[in-house]
Amino acid sequence: MDRTPAVAGTFYPGDPGELRSRVEALLRSEGVKVQAYGAVVPHAGYVYSGPVAGAVFSRVEITPTVLILNPNHTGIGASFAVWPEGHWRTPLGEVSVDAVLAGKLTEACPVLSADVRAHRREHSAEVMVPFLQVLRPDVSIVTVVVDMAPLPTLQELGRQVASVLKSTEPRPLIIASSDMTHFKPREVATAQDRLAIDEMLELDEEGLYSVVTTHRITMCGVAPATVMVAAVKELGATHAELVGYDTSATASGDTSNVVGYAGLIFS
Repeated sequence: MDRTPAVAGTFYPGDPGELRSRVEALLRSEGVKVQAYGAVVPHAGYVYSGPVAGAVFSRVEITPTVLILNPNHTGIGASFAVWPEGHWRTPLGEVSVDAVLAGKLTEACPVLSADVRAHRREHSAEVMVPFLQVLRPDVSIVTVVVDMAPLPTLQELGRQVASVLKSTEPRPLIIASSDMTHFKPREVATAQDRLAIDEMLELDEEGLYSVVTTHRITMCGVAPATVMVAAVKELGATHAELVGYDTSATASGDTSNVVGYAGLIFS
C-alpha cells in the first residue's frame, strides 16, 4: 500500500534534482547534533517555513524510524489515523513504513485506527519526508493523524505512545508537524505564538493546550504537539529549545496577514 505525493510541485519542488538541492540548501552544517526525543517542525511550503524546518532537522539525529504526528487539514478519514504499511513516495524515491511499529501503536492506543484516507491528501507529514530522505536515506516512518480532542485524551495518547517507544530499539524520534498562528498581522501572530512557545519550552502540554484554546491561537498542530510533549516527558525529556521562529512575511513581504513557524527540539 503506497502513498503517492499530494503536494509535490506546490509545497516543494516536484523535480528530484531541484528538490534535493532545495533541501540541502535549507539544512545547516554547523552545530552539534542532538539525540532528541521529539521536535516541533512547521509544514508550510518550503519557501515560507523551509528555513525553520531545515534548522530543526539540522540539529537532531535522525533515528532509523521516525514517528510523525500531524493534524488533518482536509477533515477526511478517522480522527486518529495510522498509515499501517507500505511506502510513502516523494520525488526522491520511496520511504518504507515501519509496519511493526504502526501495528504496535494501533494495538496499544485504543483511539488509533489504521486508516489511509486521513493521509492521502494531507500535506503536513509529506513535507517532512524529503528532509528525512536527504539526511537518512534508509529511514522508515510511521505517520499518525491526531485530531483535536479533550486534553485528557491527548495526554493519555502521549503516554501510550511513550510506552510503545520505550520498548522500541533504537527509540524513534517523534516529530509534531505544526504551523503556528494563521492569518493575523505579524505583531499579533508573534505575540500569540510566544505564549504557546513558552509553554512548550516548559514541557507543559497542559499549559500549551490551555493557552492555545483560551487565546484562540490558530496553531493547527496543537493536538499533535500536545501528544508529543506528553510522550517525550514520559520518555525522559527534561529540556526544550527554540531553534527558530519566523513568519511568512519574510518570504512574502506582507506583514498584515502572516502565518507563524516555530521549530523546537526536546531532549
